[in-house]
Amino acid sequence: MSSAPVVAAVVPCYNEELSVAAVVRDLKAAVPDIVVYVYDNNSTDRTAEIAAEAGAVVRRETTKGKGNVVRRAFADVEADIYVMIDGDDTYDASALPAMIRTLREGPYDHVLGVRQETTGTAYRPGHALGNKGFNWLVGNVFGVQVSDMLSGYRVMSRRFVKSFPALSREFEIETELTVHAMSVRVPQTEVAVGFKDRPPGSESKLRTYHDGFRILSLIVQLIRHERPLFFYSVMGAILALVGIVIGIPVIVEYFDTGLVPRLPTAILALGLVLCGALAWTIGLVLDGVMKARREFSRLNYLLHSPPA
Repeated sequence: MSSAPVVAAVVPCYNEELSVAAVVRDLKAAVPDIVVYVYDNNSTDRTAEIAAEAGAVVRRETTKGKGNVVRRAFADVEADIYVMIDGDDTYDASALPAMIRTLREGPYDHVLGVRQETTGTAYRPGHALGNKGFNWLVGNVFGVQVSDMLSGYRVMSRRFVKSFPALSREFEIETELTVHAMSVRVPQTEVAVGFKDRPPGSESKLRTYHDGFRILSLIVQLIRHERPLFFYSVMGAILALVGIVIGIPVIVEYFDTGLVPRLPTAILALGLVLCGALAWTIGLVLDGVMKARREFSRLNYLLHSPPA
C-alpha cells in the first residue's frame, strides 16, 4: 500500500462537462493530497477532456451504468480511504474532511453523506418521498435505520471496498452498498452534507419511475438473498393462508355430509398449504447457506487493515 494514495475519490461521470471541473477542484481544495479518478461512462461531450484539465486521473468504463463504473473503479483503484461522489456538483465537497476524520476516529468502515437541501429545489419532485419510503423499508427489514440510503456521497475504508461484491449495474448501486454494510454489520455512521441544484443546463440521468422500480426490485432481491428465512416464511405463510381459506368450505362440508364433492378445490387447497410448507423449508435451508456466505464475507473483510 506504500505506493497507493491515502485518499482516492471515484467520480462516475456521463456527460457532466458543465460540472466535473468544479467537482475535481472542490475535492482537491477540501483534501489537497487526494487523487481524483473520474470514470467516463461513454460521454458524448467533453467530460473526459475537462476532467483531465482540472487535474483528475481519467479512466473509462464502456459498459453503461453507474453500478458498472463503481464495480470497475473499486476493483482497479488502490487506496487506504475511498470517496464516492457524483460528478454533477450537487454535493458539498467541503464536508469531505469531516467525513474522513469521522471515518478515522471511529474508526468506521462506511460514512454515509446524508443530504441536507441548501436550496428548495435540489430534490426532484417525488424523489424525497421515494427515498424516505425506501429508507423505511430497508431499515425495518434489515434492522438498521438509515437516513439517506440513495445518497451518492460516501467515504469508505479499504476493507469495506475490497469486500464489496458490486453486482448492480445502474443507479441501484447505492442500495446495494447500504444493504451490504447492514448485512456484514460493519461499523458505520452518518454525516450531514449540503445538497444543491445541478448547474444550469445540466440534466439528471435519473428516471424517476424506471429507476425507482429497479431499486425496489433490487431491494426485494436483496431481501431474498440476505434474509431468506424471512422472505420465504412470508411467502409460505401467504400460500398456506390462501390454501386454508379456500379449503375451509370443503372441510366444513365434509364434516356435515361426509362427502367431498368439490375435489378440485380440495386438491388446490392442499397443494397451496404444501407449497407454503415447502417455501418455509427452502427458507430454512437457504438461511444456513446465507450464514456460511456471511462468514466467508466477514473473513474476507478481516483480511484488510482498518482505516488509519
